[in-house]
Amino acid sequence: MEMWFSEFHTPDVKHSIRVNRQLYSKQSDYQRIDIFETPEFGRVLTLDGNVMLTERDEFIYDEMITHVPMSVHRSAKDILVIGAGDGGVVRELTRYDRVERIDLVEMDPQVIEACRAYLPGNACRMDDRRVHIYYENALKFIRKCEDEYDLIIVDSSDPFGPSEGLFTREFYGNCYNALTENGILVNQHESPYYDDDAKAMQRAHKRIKEFFDIFRVYQAHIPTYPSGHWLFGFASKTVDPLKFDADRWNALGIKTRYYNTDLHKGCFAIPNYVKELLDNAT
Repeated sequence: MEMWFSEFHTPDVKHSIRVNRQLYSKQSDYQRIDIFETPEFGRVLTLDGNVMLTERDEFIYDEMITHVPMSVHRSAKDILVIGAGDGGVVRELTRYDRVERIDLVEMDPQVIEACRAYLPGNACRMDDRRVHIYYENALKFIRKCEDEYDLIIVDSSDPFGPSEGLFTREFYGNCYNALTENGILVNQHESPYYDDDAKAMQRAHKRIKEFFDIFRVYQAHIPTYPSGHWLFGFASKTVDPLKFDADRWNALGIKTRYYNTDLHKGCFAIPNYVKELLDNAT
């Protein structure tokens, strides 16, 4: 008998992956957590029936949400990561010697427990001495922070359910206050393709722009995410992401599978239909 995992991208579009076996399943206090072994994508983490990552394409997401801001900010040492309980963003950040502190705020300890056990390729640096894990509500955590972080990475799930508060005006204002003078905020910015995702993206875009003088959107192709076309937001008080020293980053010798400095320049060149959505964000 064949076993398949299916995720509805819209009421009329369903993405299915053949499953060899289910490795983990648990209902936490916040969400349903499942990990599957699949022949095409390796191990797959889902939360409440939505794909969060697969072993095959997670490098695209984690590299793009991490190395784009790290290549721009020359001296980012104190970093806050919100969500990202799988550990992929932490893994990429620990590759920078200059980083001194990584505060990881993950609401659900069961996500980290599951990923430590079944996704070690992502969770392999969670015990790095620079990493401090806080099992808290990120909206409450960041209210207490002021002028503290050089970089905030918001690697949240979609703006529904447990992560809804991470897409509010209050949250983005608190992020602004928590950043240092040259601080950067990067967030997963949803897909622009399907209508409901595009509307969520527009709402986030409008709210972030209320606080930050510099805000740009960049993109990546992530095969297992809805439509495969995914956006990230780059917000800063003073730093333009297109004004960066490519030679300086290349000299670090960090080997990546997706990100490079040529791609860095190109990923901010977005299609016209996305420009129109951003311009018409209400």
